[in-house]
Amino acid sequence: MAVNTVDSSNPYTSLNGSQTTATTSTTEASDRFLKLLVAQMQNQDPLNPMDNAQVTSQMAQINTVTGIEKLNTTVQGLSGQFVQMQALQGASLVGRDVIVPGNKIDMQDGVGQGGFELTSAADNVKVEVLSAAGQVVDTMNLGAQTAGTHSFDWAAGTNASATNLTFRVTATSGATKLDSTALMRDKVDAVNTSGDTLTLELEKSGNVAYDKVKAFN
Repeated sequence: MAVNTVDSSNPYTSLNGSQTTATTSTTEASDRFLKLLVAQMQNQDPLNPMDNAQVTSQMAQINTVTGIEKLNTTVQGLSGQFVQMQALQGASLVGRDVIVPGNKIDMQDGVGQGGFELTSAADNVKVEVLSAAGQVVDTMNLGAQTAGTHSFDWAAGTNASATNLTFRVTATSGATKLDSTALMRDKVDAVNTSGDTLTLELEKSGNVAYDKVKAFN
């Protein structure tokens, strides 16, 4: 006699099992509701019976619950497919440079590079380069800048061999200090798809959410 076996390692087996469970749960809920409705109608007061509107309303409620459960199952499936698609896209970023929030100077051939983002136009923008100890080693006045993303180059000179340099951006409009976000270049070492979000593992910044990336180089 032939015996059919189920391979628990087969992903389709797991998928079908989850769908069957969801369907069974929905069916059981519908059965329970109908039994209660029939019992309610059998034991109703003959002098004050349920009208059609009441029955229709209760039927609509169970249909709504069933529809929501099916919709949730569909959305969960689409969410899983979206994360997988993000993972495939993220894998192509390994080894590439990205622009993310951060204030570490990127040194290339004696020139330090960085960037910043302004929420509104500024009359003057000042960038201070800081040593590893937090002391100001140089200051650049970049003048008026429009709202949006900007970059800068800094001639490091005798500081070219210094390590762990950072920078600080101060933007003003008249006497008002404006909001600004420091931006830096970093390299993607790996991607992580644990949970329901895609995370990039960066060389300098550690783990950064994919949606925090401002640009790709």
